[in-house]
Amino acid sequence: MVQQFKGLRTVGYKVDDIIKGKEWYSRVLGVEPYFDEPFYVGFNVGGYELGLQPEDNRAIAKEAGVVAYWGVDDVASTYHDLLKAGATPLEEPAEVGDEIMVASVRDPWGNAFGIIYNPHFGA
Repeated sequence: MVQQFKGLRTVGYKVDDIIKGKEWYSRVLGVEPYFDEPFYVGFNVGGYELGLQPEDNRAIAKEAGVVAYWGVDDVASTYHDLLKAGATPLEEPAEVGDEIMVASVRDPWGNAFGIIYNPHFGA
């Protein structure tokens, strides 16, 4: 079997107000978007893309069954910064083994947003 997958490229989040979404993510990520249109806002986060799209159907439930974890140096500190910025707790910071730390929050639009410190994985 030929390997078709080349790794993570983009994680998309639906927001009901793309302007407020852009402002919130600019603040918490510490970067401005490199692509900014009414139909899509894209951020370069360490060589990966975090994209925002207008939510066209608010009736769709946002489950936390799939969570993208964004690398950080200090999970506990970043977790608290996200809460201060208006996120709500989903998964409190915890060591999951071998010095790997994870946590997750819900952004102001209900999307699961994960953070991870993994000293054994370098992208």
